[in-house]
Amino acid sequence: MIEANAAGFPVLSLVTFLPLLGVAILMTLRGDDETTAQNARWTALWTSLIVFLMSLVLWTRFDLHEAGYQFRESADWLPAYGIGYRMGVDGISVLFVLLSTALTPVCILASWDSVRARVREYMAAFLLLETMMVGMFSASDFLLFYFFFEGVLIPMYLIIGIWGGPRRVYASLKFFLYTFAGSVLMLLSLLAMWHQAGSTDITTLLHTPFSPRMQFWLFLGFLAAFAVKVPMWPVHTWLPDAHVEAPTAGSVILAGVLLKMGAYGFLRFSVPMLPIAAQHFAPLMFALGVIAVIYTSLVALAQEDMKKLIAYSSVAHMGVVTIGIFTFNIQGIDGALFQMISHGVVSAALFLCVGVIYDRMHTREIARYGGLADRMPAYAFVFMLFTMASIGLPGTSGFVGEFLVLVGAFQVNLWLALLGSFGMVLGAAYMLYLYRRVIFGQLVRPDLKSILDLSPREMVIFAPLAILTIWLGIYPSSFTSFFGATVSAMVDQHAQALNLAHATTKLAGAVP
Repeated sequence: MIEANAAGFPVLSLVTFLPLLGVAILMTLRGDDETTAQNARWTALWTSLIVFLMSLVLWTRFDLHEAGYQFRESADWLPAYGIGYRMGVDGISVLFVLLSTALTPVCILASWDSVRARVREYMAAFLLLETMMVGMFSASDFLLFYFFFEGVLIPMYLIIGIWGGPRRVYASLKFFLYTFAGSVLMLLSLLAMWHQAGSTDITTLLHTPFSPRMQFWLFLGFLAAFAVKVPMWPVHTWLPDAHVEAPTAGSVILAGVLLKMGAYGFLRFSVPMLPIAAQHFAPLMFALGVIAVIYTSLVALAQEDMKKLIAYSSVAHMGVVTIGIFTFNIQGIDGALFQMISHGVVSAALFLCVGVIYDRMHTREIARYGGLADRMPAYAFVFMLFTMASIGLPGTSGFVGEFLVLVGAFQVNLWLALLGSFGMVLGAAYMLYLYRRVIFGQLVRPDLKSILDLSPREMVIFAPLAILTIWLGIYPSSFTSFFGATVSAMVDQHAQALNLAHATTKLAGAVP
């Protein structure tokens, strides 16, 4: 079933499952190793580009004034149990679908020359990962969401474990165990909600009242799963290891999309479905967010590995997102969503910047570089742009999200806004430290004197990310307009639920 306001065909199902057709084609490729590898690269690239172009239908046909799900599709699966195949996107999820389909071809291009072993399987893993990412953001049934949410682990585990660095097996196991353990508790919460509501339809669950006591335990179950995925302090330790050992494209998709899954889960389930518990746990979430912002920024200052520094910066930026989500006001949640989109673009670009010089020098140690501006002026400019965006320079994407989050935090508590703003100061410290050590100074190392600037392929990779970074910074309303109606409805629903709970408690206290 497809509603009249959709594109006229099952666009979400096509965008979600078309990459699997690319996987099937990849598995049939035969020939010598080099021919198969080259055909695999082109097959994966064209598949991902077609999926991206199809996903643009969501951008062009999305109704900005509609708060609910659009492009809805549904089919019976287990109707006796209230479980079905339900797809749809609203203002919160539509941009993350587009982010997923946009970064996949970037990852494939970034791996064009750097991955030489098992190229066919590598490209198949990325296309499978794209299906899982898009499906997770498009699912409007809780069980379907859980299927895709867990399915993401499999291709990412393989990408890190097979094509990663020297400690890849350790990093991939740590990544899998951390994220899977938390998700088991979310499954128990899902079963409890299904038992209460008789359905796994997200729209039905949004309008199902859960008792305050039940909300308390459900929130903790969700927190176990989503906190690891964000990742929040202190369950963030898997992320630096995963980033350091993952290939460049793996780090791009991990930072660009997978870190958004936890924050998306808070916005999709914890805040709207469990308003009383969310309000109760908000001080805890603020505290964890502030610790993440300050502590991981200080840890980033001490790093000598470029990837580890950027990984810790991701934890700090996602701490800002956590603060924004639990302000429960429009500015804070808008800022959190905008920061997630911005971080998805900027952090992906920063990991690509590291990958460029790693492919040439095969080291990520900051001390091994210096003076690259002399030999790589185009690279120095691109790296500077994304460094400034990560810091939050006005005119770039990083400024808008952090500014809105701080405005929302200020409405809650002055100290919350003040402590959260330390992330911008410390972010400037560690990112400028990185840039100065790598780009400026004297080009004294003999092996750096022959290093080459960006190739045409690398320029093609960076160009759309640079355009997006500036576009988000100069014209943010073209993105905030997508989630404006949905966020407003969520904030109103949250306030009404709290007022109703307060009135019920007051009435119960007045009854003799």
